[in-house]
Amino acid sequence: MAGSTLGTIFKISTWGESHGKGIGVVVDGCPAGLALKQEDIQEYLDRRKPGQSKFTTKRNEADEVEILSGIFEGKTTGTPISMIVWNTDQRSRDYGNIMEVYRPGHSDFTYDSKYGFRDYRGGGRSSGRETIARVAAGAIAASFLKSLGITVAAYTRSIGPYTIDPDRFDIKERDNNRLYMPDSETVLKAEKYVEEMMAEPDSVGGVVECIIDGVPAGIGDPVFEKYDAALAKAVMSLGAVKGFEVGDGFAASLSRGSENNDSFRIGKDGSVEKATNHSGGILGGISDGSRVIFRAAFKPTPSIAKFQKTVTTQGEETEIQIKGRHDPIIVPRAVVVVEAMAALTTADLLLTNMTSRMDRIVSFYKK
Repeated sequence: MAGSTLGTIFKISTWGESHGKGIGVVVDGCPAGLALKQEDIQEYLDRRKPGQSKFTTKRNEADEVEILSGIFEGKTTGTPISMIVWNTDQRSRDYGNIMEVYRPGHSDFTYDSKYGFRDYRGGGRSSGRETIARVAAGAIAASFLKSLGITVAAYTRSIGPYTIDPDRFDIKERDNNRLYMPDSETVLKAEKYVEEMMAEPDSVGGVVECIIDGVPAGIGDPVFEKYDAALAKAVMSLGAVKGFEVGDGFAASLSRGSENNDSFRIGKDGSVEKATNHSGGILGGISDGSRVIFRAAFKPTPSIAKFQKTVTTQGEETEIQIKGRHDPIIVPRAVVVVEAMAALTTADLLLTNMTSRMDRIVSFYKK
């Protein structure tokens, strides 16, 4: 299977299946000398792991990371960093009734069409459990960015019809509730809505917003390797994401040029800055020094207990009721995954950008 590798210099390759022995990742290209310990990675995985509230799957996994290579005496060695998280609570029997049935909203049919074969136990590589590898790698990328003064913070912007109020935005509140919403009032309405959908039984979707602070101007390339294009590719590679936008995004199509353009001015420190940030921190595919902000739309979890019409692998129409342990909403656990993909993309572009100017190359190498 191709397509399991992301990045040019800061490169990751993920492997493993939902119901296999484990999920793993190899991170190549991380500079030597970065202070890193297992706890730094585990902190990110703990934000993603299942069973933390009634809004997540009851699969009982500790998701403890094991570092196999690439770190010595608390620092990266510059060699590939290999990590694994063992699967310990698989229940493959829960998927016996879908062995020969295509689940609506899943990749069962498309996998069969491509490979003529599929792993029906939880979706195999298409399972959301694959994101464990992304989060572990993203934790390393986030540590790298932090050493450069760059931070990545994602949160739940909306769930169903309920969107956070900018006037009540408090990033500290994000970690105080089960839906990772930085708005203490809206989260109460959103929780009630999710509970109502669970009772039907059904699932819901939502939007994750991400802010990247501290990115210097000049990151990204102007044609095929645009910063926003790279972010879109990374985030859209998440199975449940069906929409992506930067800055004002789709709302920009409703505005005029005089409204959407960000005026430039000279800041207090004498540097060029923008008066507004409709662009979301990226102009012409290159970072402009402002806060980078983007959003990802997540569809409702397709695994629901309602009876749904479908067909069998033999081409017969039938109905299916999906059993097993599934998230009624994937958005809260996806917040840290979006952070990971943003960190990986930004780290890679920062490293590739080091060869973009001759004066900086001479400054680095000239004795």
